[in-house]
This record gives sequence, C-alpha cells and structure tokens, in this order.
Amino acid sequence: MDLFIAKKFITALILPPTSFLLITVLGLLFAFSRRYRGTGLVLVAASTAALMALATPWVAGHLVRFAGERALIADADLSTAEVIVIPSAGTRRSALEYGKDVAGGMSMDRIRYGAYLARKSRLPVLVTGGQVYGGTAEAEVLRDTLETDFSIPVKWVESRSRNTHENAVFSARILREAGLSRVVVVTHAVDARRFRREFELAGLDVRVAATSIPGSGTADHWVQHLPSAVALQGSAMAIYELFAYIALLLGLNGA
Repeated sequence: MDLFIAKKFITALILPPTSFLLITVLGLLFAFSRRYRGTGLVLVAASTAALMALATPWVAGHLVRFAGERALIADADLSTAEVIVIPSAGTRRSALEYGKDVAGGMSMDRIRYGAYLARKSRLPVLVTGGQVYGGTAEAEVLRDTLETDFSIPVKWVESRSRNTHENAVFSARILREAGLSRVVVVTHAVDARRFRREFELAGLDVRVAATSIPGSGTADHWVQHLPSAVALQGSAMAIYELFAYIALLLGLNGA
C-alpha cells in the first residue's frame, strides 16, 4: 500500500460515519462484559448521539460555515486576474448512461461556476486533476465538459495531481512557464481556505472564487431540519477540511 492510499484509508477511518460506527462496535463489545458494561453503553450512546447530531442540517451548516469561506469574489479581483483555475472534485467512473467517465456532482459545481466566470471575464482556463484511483484523468473530464457542454475553451490541462497540494504545485509550474501568476481558483466554500493557502504556498497570487456557499441555515419546512445523509456528508467534509487545514499550517501537505 503506497502512502497516498494509506492516507485515504486512515482518513476514511477517522471521518464520520466510520469513526462513530467503530466506537459503537467497541461499545457493544464492552457491553457484553459485566465489568465494562457501563462503559460500553456510554460509548454506544455517545457515538450514536454524536452521529445523529452531525447528520442534522443545523450542525452541518455551522460546521461548513466555520471551516470554509463565504465571501464572494469581487469584480475588481476578477478583472486583475490572469487565469481561472478549476480543480477537479471527483468523477463518476464509467457512467452507464454516458458510456464513459463524467464529472461528479462537486466537479460540476465548479465547472458551472468556472464557466460563468470565464464567460464574464474572458480569462483563459486551466483545469487540474489526475487519476486518483484510475480511469480518465479528472482534468481531461473537466476539459471535455467545459468545451462540449459549456462552450468554454480550456487552454491548459494539468493531469498528474492526486490531491490539493499537487493541484497547486503542478498548476503553478505550468503557469510560471506561461509567465502568469495571478489566478482565480474556483472551489467550494468549505475548502476555499485550504485551496487559497496551498496555491499561495506554490508561489501564486490567489483570489478564491467560492461556490456552494452555505446560507443562513433557515428552512422552508421543519422536515428539512431532520437528520439526513446529505447533512452528514457536509459535516464530514467540514471536519476533514478543519483537520487538513491544521495539518497544512503544521507543514504536513498532501491532503
């Protein structure tokens, strides 16, 4: 197992729901022991309650807002930039209805907003993202989607990177060769802070264009406040970003 896969495996164990499910299993094992029955029941109750809380939109929304950035990119920042960078955020491998790899939901968020900004600013576009687990390089999928579905030409394709750190480093190399340094990085609000820092460390002058910016947390109906898989995913992403940003500040790149 190489280091990249090992990091992915450890991350999956640490993040919810896996971490809380493992605590629940441990608690159940303790509960079968007369000596540790009380401890086991406490672990089961605590992990279940925490998992339920993280699955509520209210908790997820607060975590996402705390972990990320909510500011919109200003027209002045867009006008002084030289290039728009769109990092991939995953693909759907071998999508049956298309017969090929296609952009996943989060990648489509970035593609859509990146296309809007590119059309508005007329800036050239660089897409970045390699083969994480296999299949077509994610940057190539982004390029095909932008050019075919949005009629936005892509000037540079960085198809080697497998994480945010490599997105920044490999993109910076391409742009430096082109004599460019002022970039607009299109990403999600939840990971905007880390993307900004990674691209700055790569030597670029960065403006972040965040998409999927969380709102105020209000809902149209009380049912929308109930726990959901979508909210749990948001909590997991926010927790991941908080840990990853702390690791970045400590000099542990590679998320």
